[in-house]
Amino acid sequence: MSDTHDAHDAADGAGSGAADGPRPAAPDPVTRHPRPDFPAQDQPHPGWTGPMDPPPDHGEKSYRGSGRLEGLKTVITGGDSGIGRAVALAYAREGADVLFTHLDEERDEARETARWVEDAGRRAVPVPCDVREEENCRALVDRAVAEFGAIDVLVNNAAYQMSQPDGIESITTEQFDRVLRTNLYGMFWLSKKALAHVPKGGSIINSASVQAYKPSPHLLDYATTKGGIVTFTQGLAQMLIGRGIRVNAVAPGPVWTPLIPATLPDTVEFGKQSPLGRPAQPAEMAPAYVFLASPEASFITGEIVNATGGTPLP
Repeated sequence: MSDTHDAHDAADGAGSGAADGPRPAAPDPVTRHPRPDFPAQDQPHPGWTGPMDPPPDHGEKSYRGSGRLEGLKTVITGGDSGIGRAVALAYAREGADVLFTHLDEERDEARETARWVEDAGRRAVPVPCDVREEENCRALVDRAVAEFGAIDVLVNNAAYQMSQPDGIESITTEQFDRVLRTNLYGMFWLSKKALAHVPKGGSIINSASVQAYKPSPHLLDYATTKGGIVTFTQGLAQMLIGRGIRVNAVAPGPVWTPLIPATLPDTVEFGKQSPLGRPAQPAEMAPAYVFLASPEASFITGEIVNATGGTPLP
C-alpha cells in the first residue's frame, strides 16, 4: 500500500515548485493490487476475512478523509466485511457516524469494522440483522433513528449469492427465495421504511453489479436480482426527486471479498476475466459510495456508477 501513500504525499506537495523534483506517477491500476492466480481456498458461507489469501484491502492504510460527509448519519447493510466494511471505514474517515448490519455469525467481523470506525473518531453501531424479514428491516430503521435521530444516507449493500454451475435445475426454490429476499426485498423494505427519516439532501445508494448487464450462467438468480436493483434505483430516483432525496447505485465487477471463497467453486483465477486482469479490492469501491453520498453529487440521481475494471457495458 505504500504506493498509495506516495501518491498522496506527492499531491500534498504539488505547487511547491519544480525544485522538488518530478512528481511520481500515480499507481498502475493493472499492478496496484494482487493478481491471480490465487491459492485455492474454500470457506463455509458467509465467509470470513481472516483466512483469505491474499487478504482483502479495505483502505485501512490508504484511505484519507477530507470531511466530505462531516456529521452525516449513515446506515450500511452488510457492513461487517468486504465492500460494506470499506464503505463504513471511508464514511467514518469522511466524518460520518455509521450504523451497520451483520449476521449473527459475523459478530467478530463486525467488531473489526466497528474498531476502524471508532478509530476514525466516529460512532459505530453494529446491529445483527437478517434483512430477509420485513420486521427486522423495520426494527433496524427504528434503531437507527433512536441512535442518530435521522438517516442521511442509506446504503443497501447486503447480498447473498451461491454458484450453481449445473444449470437452473440445481437452483432450489429455497435458494431462489433467499437470494431475492436478501438482495431485493430487504432493499425495498428498508428504503420504504427509512424515507420518513431521510431529510432533503439525503440519499439512498444501492449495490448493483456487473451481473446486472452481463449475467454469469452459474449466478442466474443473483444476476436477476442485480438487474432488479438497477431498475429499482432508476425508478425510485424519479419518484423521490420532488422530495430532494437522491437515489443511485454502484455496480462493481469482481471484488475480492469473503463472499467469493464462500460461494464460488474456484477462486484461483477469480477476477482474471476483467480487462485489468485482476479483481478489485473493496477499498477501490468505497470512493464511489463516498462521492454519491456527498454534496458534490447533488446533481446526480438515478445513475449507476459502473466500477467493473474496464468491462464494456451497454
